Amino acid sequence: MRDELLAVLRLHLTEGLGPVRTRRLLELFGDATKACEASPAQLRQVEGIGEKLSLSIAASLARTAERAERELALAQEQGVEIIARGDERYPSLLASVPDAPLVLYVRGSLDDSRDRYAVAIVGSRGCTAYGMEQGGRFGKALGHAGLTIVSGGAMGIDSAAHRGALEAEARTIAVMGCGLCHVYPPQNRELFERVARSGAVVSEFPMETPPREDNFPKRNRIISGLSMGVIVIEAGRGSGSLITAKIATEDHAREVMALPGRVDSPSSAGTLDLLKEGGAHLITEPGDVISLLETPARHLDAGKHADRYAARESAVAGESLFAETARAKPANKRADTERATTAREPALPVSAAQQAILTALDARSPATLEELARDTGLPAASLRSELTMLEITRRVKREGNRIARA
Repeated sequence: MRDELLAVLRLHLTEGLGPVRTRRLLELFGDATKACEASPAQLRQVEGIGEKLSLSIAASLARTAERAERELALAQEQGVEIIARGDERYPSLLASVPDAPLVLYVRGSLDDSRDRYAVAIVGSRGCTAYGMEQGGRFGKALGHAGLTIVSGGAMGIDSAAHRGALEAEARTIAVMGCGLCHVYPPQNRELFERVARSGAVVSEFPMETPPREDNFPKRNRIISGLSMGVIVIEAGRGSGSLITAKIATEDHAREVMALPGRVDSPSSAGTLDLLKEGGAHLITEPGDVISLLETPARHLDAGKHADRYAARESAVAGESLFAETARAKPANKRADTERATTAREPALPVSAAQQAILTALDARSPATLEELARDTGLPAASLRSELTMLEITRRVKREGNRIARA
C-alpha cells in the first residue's frame, strides 16, 4: 500500500502530467508503479504525449522518488491523509469528473456516505453585509437539512457558508488553493480547525505549495466536482465564483443556482448577469435549493448520476430523499391523494422555537414577521432562521409578506 501510494505521488509530482494525462497513463499501464517505470517510447503510447513531452516527463519522473518520500513524511507530520483516486475513501461524485485530482490531501475526514449529498456555496470575498447574512443563512439551513456544505475557505461568502454549516452542526468541506502546510487566508486559521473537526480541509496541491493566483481556478473545479449543485451569492463581474459556476454547468453537469442581489451593487453584477443570461436558477429560499437538487440526488442515490435529467420511474412527487419519507406507491386515486398529503410531512424533528412558531400560527394564520416575533418572543434573526427550516420541511409557506401554515 505504501509503495503504491509513493508511486501515485511520483506521478502527481511529475511536471507535464495533469489529472487527464495521468488517468490515461494508468489506464494504459494498469497501476502507478508500472507507469513510473515507463520509457519515453512507452509514454508516447498515451494520447496527448508526443516525443518532446515524453522525454520531459521521463526526466521529471526520474527525479520524483525522493520528493515523494518527503511529501508523504511531511503529510504524516502535519496530520494530513493522502487519498488517491480509486481509494474507497475518495469522494465518488468528484471521481466521476474527467479532471478529478489524482490525489487529495485531507485534514479531517471525508465520509462518502454523508458527503455525497453536498452543495457548494460560493461568492465574493469583498461581499456586503447582505451577502454575509445570506451565505450564513443558506449554509445553516441546508446543513440542517442534511447537506454537506462545500466552499473555498476564503473571506466573505465562503467563510459565512462554512460558519453557517458549523452553527447547524453539519459537515462542511473547505477546498484550498494552496498546500496544507499553509493557512490561507491566515485570518481563518481557527475556522479551518473547526472545519477539520466537522468535516475536512482538502487540497490537491503538494504540501508546501504557496497560495498563488493561478491555483484558484484549479481549486474551483474541485468545489464543483464535490457538489451536486453550486449556489452563487454576490459575485462581481470577473469573480472566481463565476468560473466555478461555468465549470459546474458546462463541464460537470451540475445545477447552478444564484441568489439575486441589489441591482446597483457591483458585488452582485456578475450574479445578476448569470441570471439574466439563463446560466443559473433563481433562488430566494433554501427550500428552492432542496427542490432543485431532488432529481440529481435521486439519480446519485441510484448510481446513475449521468442520467439525472431523465425521470426516475420509482420517484413519486412529494417524496423527499433528504428527509427519507419514501413510502409504498398507492394502489388507487384515494390512496394517492392521502399519500400526497402525508408525503409532505417531514421526518425532521421540530425544535422548541419552531413549535412556538407553529402554535402562534395555529392561533393567527397568516401572520407577519412582526406579529410572530411578538407572539413567540423570538429574536428577529432566530425567527428568520427557524422559519427557513419550517419552509424547507413544508410546515409553513409564505403568502406575500405573511407566513401561513402549509
